[in-house]
Amino acid sequence: MEVIEILREASKRIYENVKDLAGTDDAAGDFGIGAGGDVSRNIDIIAEKTVLDYLKEIDFECVVLGEECGRVEISNKPKGFVIMDAIDGSANAVRGVPFFCSSLAFATENKLSSITDGVITDLSNGETYWASKNKGAFFKEEQIKVRKKDPIYKIVGINTSGASIELMNKMRPIFENHNHTRHFGANALEMAMFARGLMDIFIDLREKIRIQDIAAGYVIVKEAGGLLLDGRLNPLDADLGYDTRVSFIAAASQEILDEIMSQISK
Repeated sequence: MEVIEILREASKRIYENVKDLAGTDDAAGDFGIGAGGDVSRNIDIIAEKTVLDYLKEIDFECVVLGEECGRVEISNKPKGFVIMDAIDGSANAVRGVPFFCSSLAFATENKLSSITDGVITDLSNGETYWASKNKGAFFKEEQIKVRKKDPIYKIVGINTSGASIELMNKMRPIFENHNHTRHFGANALEMAMFARGLMDIFIDLREKIRIQDIAAGYVIVKEAGGLLLDGRLNPLDADLGYDTRVSFIAAASQEILDEIMSQISK
């Protein structure tokens, strides 16, 4: 079985196991601080266990890097890393806000740039985005591309959750210049929507995002033809460590990147 099919099946199993949990008392709970630094909720634990159980069931030779469970060695002869955020948007999931997803990616080495496959499943409805390196990005069996045409409404995705006053002051012109800004609370799903052409640029300059949050989105965005840069506008890359935190910008074109970034105060 190809890696992408393994990730898709794992994502499907997550959806089946958590689709009726969101917004219920059973979604919450406090299971301590996960490897990624946030409180683990029951829905997170169930979703991660679903993936781990499946990978063990099929004897997939890998090391799992999970946001809650940390590093789990499924095999002593791994072929690579499964980078797992089984529930991205946990706060939305616990409250019942229908915007949360699973994010699974496979990397052959300890680098974002070595990611070969990624799957993001919208857990509110089961719709899936996926991509394999050099094979394109897809949504519901149809190939997707970032939007290159001038839109009727320019949509700027921007994550400012917990941003410093200094960063907010720098980015204030983006909000003031009649851009339609959005943030829904699940970076992975927002990256997938960007890859589908529903946003024109997605920005997260907080230096807070974890690798698990963007690993699947990384390959999906690139395969959809998007630009993916770090906070210094260099090609995005990073190691897969738990201490790694990044900023990133996903842009549909150099023109939209230049237009929006020129609005940031120096």
